[in-house]
Amino acid sequence: MKKAVSATMAALLAFATSQAFAAETPKRQAERDLFAKIVEIPTVEGRTAEFGKLTELLTAEFRKAGITNVIVKDHDGTQTLIARWPAAKPSGKKPILLMAHMDVVEARESDWKNPPFKFREEDGWYLGRGANDNKAGLTGILIALQYLKAAGFQPTRDLIVLFTGDEETTGNGARRAATEWRSLIDAEYALNSDAGGGSIYKDGRVELFAMQIAEKTYADFKLTATNRGGHSSAPRPDNAIYALSNALTALESHRFPAMINDATRAGFTLLAENDGGQYGELVKRVLADPNDREAADLVEANDPGSTRTRCVATMLSGGHAPNALPQKAEANVNCRIFPGVKVEDVRQQLQTLAGPDVTVTAVEGSQTPETAPTAIRQDILDAYKAAVATRFKNAPVVPYQSAGATDGAFLRANGIPVYGFGGLWSIVGEREGAHGLDERVNADGFHGQIPIWMEMLKRVAG
Repeated sequence: MKKAVSATMAALLAFATSQAFAAETPKRQAERDLFAKIVEIPTVEGRTAEFGKLTELLTAEFRKAGITNVIVKDHDGTQTLIARWPAAKPSGKKPILLMAHMDVVEARESDWKNPPFKFREEDGWYLGRGANDNKAGLTGILIALQYLKAAGFQPTRDLIVLFTGDEETTGNGARRAATEWRSLIDAEYALNSDAGGGSIYKDGRVELFAMQIAEKTYADFKLTATNRGGHSSAPRPDNAIYALSNALTALESHRFPAMINDATRAGFTLLAENDGGQYGELVKRVLADPNDREAADLVEANDPGSTRTRCVATMLSGGHAPNALPQKAEANVNCRIFPGVKVEDVRQQLQTLAGPDVTVTAVEGSQTPETAPTAIRQDILDAYKAAVATRFKNAPVVPYQSAGATDGAFLRANGIPVYGFGGLWSIVGEREGAHGLDERVNADGFHGQIPIWMEMLKRVAG
């Protein structure tokens, strides 16, 4: 009898599962199809018409859901989209701003195994330039709002969407939004999909979900060595390429001072509480003594950018002919500067490293604003935990400081607190290729982010 009951229950469970899967498949397919359309529009710097195609698609999707207050700003060779869902039951609270960016890094088709702007699915991943950075987050916000609207959700405060078109380049969309378009996006705080999310082990265990509350300052510096040159048959010690090479070698071995702030301390504290292994012990050492250089270096090896300013050579050029001594050699050095450190102070340190034969100058217009960490709010942290718990119970949510720069810096610099939030998750140890070759996003993570966004918005705007 027990076996018969078990067999019957198994059959019922299998039937229910198949029915649920059948019901879910069209929804998942529709989400995938919309994502594919968004990824396949090559919104790269300089391709202005492509941004028009994407904002037209997004505007239609918002309006289809009943969100009709959509403004598209043409500016600086790109576009920024701002949409507003007015409060149905106004509570008097200021709006919440939802952020993502439409632009993606350029991709040369000859470098990729498959065309970068042809969306495809492979072994549980969605591939295509921008699939990870940041069109998955953008699509997640859009679909979550569509589903909430269809379900009859009535927000108690306005929900505003800010989709910029130049986050990967000048940041003018966010800069203008935070200043000259401030009345269109002014909010109590922003949730930035470009700066949060989770990491999951292959066996399904959750490592953590991260909430960004601070980010480093982005700045580029030009290292230039000049020389009178001459004939290559008569080499001299004063060679521009050698001088630049020596400067870059000095930079390679240099370590900026270890630092800690409220954002990294909060993240390290939660990591120390949840990691009983070697990494947890290293983090405890940093918390006990932020000047412990050895511990900071070891933490840095696991989590680049978390303990100090980092600078790296990214571009190189030099010489003018194969049979002539070089008259000029240049390198671009990209720095991600720890909050509280001045860009000029970093330039001076680079100049000291480079020596007298190399000139170090800041690249005009390259830097993001210097900002302090956003204060941790327990209500937002609790809402994030509850939203993640709809999929992963008891998952740790950790405040952190990102090494990468985002549009959030421009808002923080102008008085709007920003929290990196995302329901998207990655797989620990799996390459995702943001800004690189064969960029991809985990398919389950892409679809799974949508109910997490929905639950978060219910909690903060319901």
